[in-house]
Amino acid sequence: MPKTQNANKEMRVNSDFNQRIVIKPDDYQWIPSPVAGIERMMFDRIGNESARATSMVRYKPNSQFSTHSHHGGEEILVLEGVFSDEKGDYPAGSYIRNPIGTSHVPKVGAEGATIFVKLKQFAAADTEQKSIDTTAQNWLPGVVNGLTVMPLHEFEGQHTALVKWAPNTVFNPHKHWGGEEILVLDGVFYDEHGAYPKGSWLRSPHLSQHTPYTKDEGATIFVKVGHLPNE
Repeated sequence: MPKTQNANKEMRVNSDFNQRIVIKPDDYQWIPSPVAGIERMMFDRIGNESARATSMVRYKPNSQFSTHSHHGGEEILVLEGVFSDEKGDYPAGSYIRNPIGTSHVPKVGAEGATIFVKLKQFAAADTEQKSIDTTAQNWLPGVVNGLTVMPLHEFEGQHTALVKWAPNTVFNPHKHWGGEEILVLDGVFYDEHGAYPKGSWLRSPHLSQHTPYTKDEGATIFVKVGHLPNE
């Protein structure tokens, strides 16, 4: 379950990056946003409305978020429906990066949309703006049989990718330098600590380790490494 603390009126949700956090779909707690028709599931957060945050955001049909600037950058993976702004439409499978200083007016149409979004987590020098349709990209061979990878972004030791696991694939035991964050997009992902169905979010701290694998279901995950505090 999300672990929330209030200190000096600042919202803090899973803000200790030395802790391993696992949130499964049965743990979700959807909270209305200040904008009608939009609600969010907070995975981690430091701050109130202007926050360093990792969330899943659900837009009801024909809803629109207010105009806003990205003071610390914005990273989005569209999970369901079609997410839009004044620059275009982004169907499910779209990966979007809006660097520090950009702005937009998010909106959705009759389908609604669900997105995974990370706010205020960009380095100042990470200025590349991206929009990738992952449904039209090639998968590359992984480092073990049964694994294919779609790189999405790299910057100064941080790596973001989609990883597709064939059924009954076992990865090497490994440590996470700079941490690891996973959102399970399909199937069931496993390691020695448990089983993580579609919709599960895992955050593993700097120098944690595990041996991930799949069973008959296989899995597809969004994975980000090297981006968590390593003090």
